[in-house]
Order: sequence, then structure tokens, then C-alpha cells
Amino acid sequence: MNAFFETWPWYISGFIIGMIMLCLIYFGKHFGMSSNLESLCSMSGLGKKVAYFDFDWKANKWNLIVVLGAMLGGFVAVHFMSDPSNVSINPKTIEQLAVLGIDAPNGKLAPEVLFGNQIFTSPKSIFILLIGGILIGFGTRYAGGCTSGHAISGLSNLQLPSLKAVIGFFIGGLIMVHFVLPLIF
Repeated sequence: MNAFFETWPWYISGFIIGMIMLCLIYFGKHFGMSSNLESLCSMSGLGKKVAYFDFDWKANKWNLIVVLGAMLGGFVAVHFMSDPSNVSINPKTIEQLAVLGIDAPNGKLAPEVLFGNQIFTSPKSIFILLIGGILIGFGTRYAGGCTSGHAISGLSNLQLPSLKAVIGFFIGGLIMVHFVLPLIF
């Protein structure tokens, strides 16, 4: 029972995700978190004003349950299963982040300077979050889905557009880490 309350290795989590994807393929469903935003907009009645949101959101209500499950799973994982002491970060990464003024997590899963509550008191941090959110929303709509939808569902369905999107996500991530992040910090 103790193994249930520890951080699971990638091969167990990956296997479970794979089994879920097989079930979704069997039932003809497509997984993706960003599609829930469309469903929420349709639920709110936005379909009466914008044709894009005029669809039967009830056909996607199963995916809304996935979002609730992800939120509940995240809560359980953080409060009952996380052990930051088993997180090992490459010392070179810690050095490179220190040059940017980003401290090592020190017993936490993420650096305080990026994920602590103090970011809400800094106009620069709020601006970065706002612009980042807009870019993520635009990118999700432009790519026709989010990272989870393309990388997990789209690739498991052998969709070429998802492969192109995932390659684009990785290239964008590399550009962000190596060029944009040093400019911001």
C-alpha cells in the first residue's frame, strides 16, 4: 500500500496513459484538455452569438469529467503522493538557472521565484503570465489542440498534423529556454 502513496515511475504512469488511450480509441473518442474550453463556452450559451461554439456540448461531457479527474488527481498527488526529496536536478541546470536569478527548488518541486505566491505582487510577473496565457490560448487554437491532445491522443492515432504540432512544441520550447527566457530574466 505504501507504493500507492509514492511518486510513480514513468513506466507505470506511461502504461496507464497508454491503456486509457486504447480505451478512447476503442470507443471512438479523442482526448484533449483544450477542447473542454470550447465545451465550457458552448455550455455558457456563447454558441448563440458565435457560430464556432454552436454545437452539442453534451456529446463531450465525458471529457469534462477528465478535467475534474485531472484536478482531483493533481490535488491528491501534491498533498499525499509527492516527495520532493526524490527529485534530482542536474547541477549544470541549477548553475544556469542561478545565472538567471532562479533559485533551485530546495526541497520543493518548483522554484519559488517562478511558482511562489510572490509572483502576484510583481507587475513584471503578472505581465509575463498574461502574455504567456494569451500566447498559449492563441497557439492552442492555431494548432487545433493542446500539447496533451496532440502528443498523447493525436500521436496515438497516428495523425500527421499532431506529429507536426509536437515537433513545433519542442522547437518552441527550445527557443524559449535558450533565447527568450534569458531575455526575460
